[in-house]
Amino acid sequence: MQCYDSGILTQEVTKKEVLKKMPALLLQWYDNTRRILPWREDPQPYAVWLSEIMLQQTRVETVKPYFARFLEVLPTIEALANAPEELLLKLWEGLGYYSRVRNLQKAARVVMEEYGGKLPGNPALLEKLPGIGSYTAGAIASIAFGVPVPAVDGNVLRVISRVTASREDITAPQCKKGMEKQIREILPKNRAGDFNQSLMELGAMVCLGNGEPKCLCCPLQSICEGFAQGIAGELPVKAPKKPRRIEEKTVLLLHCSDTFALRQRPKKGLLAGLWELPSLEGFCGREEVEKWLEQQGAEVLSLRPLAGSKHIFTHVEWHMQGFFAELAEPLPEFFWADRRALEQQCTLPSAFKAYFNELGLKK
Repeated sequence: MQCYDSGILTQEVTKKEVLKKMPALLLQWYDNTRRILPWREDPQPYAVWLSEIMLQQTRVETVKPYFARFLEVLPTIEALANAPEELLLKLWEGLGYYSRVRNLQKAARVVMEEYGGKLPGNPALLEKLPGIGSYTAGAIASIAFGVPVPAVDGNVLRVISRVTASREDITAPQCKKGMEKQIREILPKNRAGDFNQSLMELGAMVCLGNGEPKCLCCPLQSICEGFAQGIAGELPVKAPKKPRRIEEKTVLLLHCSDTFALRQRPKKGLLAGLWELPSLEGFCGREEVEKWLEQQGAEVLSLRPLAGSKHIFTHVEWHMQGFFAELAEPLPEFFWADRRALEQQCTLPSAFKAYFNELGLKK
C-alpha cells in the first residue's frame, strides 16, 4: 500500500486547480488591454524571431525603433544572411549583447542552407539554431506557427511563482522545466501564442519584479495564492548572484583635425570585434595621461578632464573617468574616424555613451 503526505498532495492539487483557471482570466484581460506592438500585430516568423532576440535583456520601448530600422534594411532572412558584419553591427549599435546579432546571422545562414530560407515551426528544430534556447523556440513556434508549446522566460517564472505561492528557486533548471510542464498542461490549443504572450505581458506590465507587483489591478488576483497569503512581493525566490567584478578605466578622447582615435577590440571576449575609445587601466591623473601620450610620440595641444561614468555588463562593471586631448598629429597605431565613419561605419558600444556628446553623436 502506497502512502502519501496529505499536505503535499493537497498543495499539488491546489496548484493544478489554480493554474487551470488562468487561461480564461488571462486571455480576456489580454484581449482588452494588450499593448499594440509591431511584431505582435502581424506575427510573421522572421519578425517574431527578430523581436524575441532583440527583447532579450532589453525593454520594449528601446527595441521598437531598432526593430523597425532593422527590418527596413534587412527585410528578409536572406538579406540578413548576406549582410556584411559592419552593417549588422551598426544596425545593432546601442542594443548591447552583440553576440545576439552575430548568432542571428549564423542562424539565418543555417535557415538558408537547410530550410530553403523559411524558419521551421518545429520547436525542436528551432532550438538547434544558434542563439535560440527553449524559451525563444517556444515563443516563435507558438506565436508565429500556433504550435501549443510553452515559452517560459523570467516574466513567466515570476507570474507562476506568485500565483502558486511557489518558493522554488527560479534560477534552478529543474524549476523552469517544472513550470514548462505545468503550462503545457493548461495551454489552450487554439490560442497558445496569445496565452504565452498574455503571461509575458502580465509579467511586464502588472506582475512586476523587484517586489512591486500591482496586485490591485491584476486579472489573476482572485486566484493568486501569493496575493492571498500576502507574500507576492517576496516572490519569486532567486539564488543570490555573484558580485560583479569592477574594472576602473581612464577613457581617452583623442582628437585631431576633426577625427577621433578608435581601436578595435579583440575578436573574442567582451564586446568582441567592436570599436572602442582608447583607455588606460585604472584611474589615471592628468600627469599620468600626459606622460603616456608623450611616450606614444604625441604632441599634446590641450588636455581637459571629462565627467566620470559607469557601465554595467552581466558579470563586470566598468567605472570610467575621461580626458579629452587635442593632438597636433594623429598617432599611427589608432584608426582615426571622422563624423561619417562614426555615424555610419564604426560601431561604438553604449558603454561609451557618456562620451557620445563629445564625439558629436546622439546618445
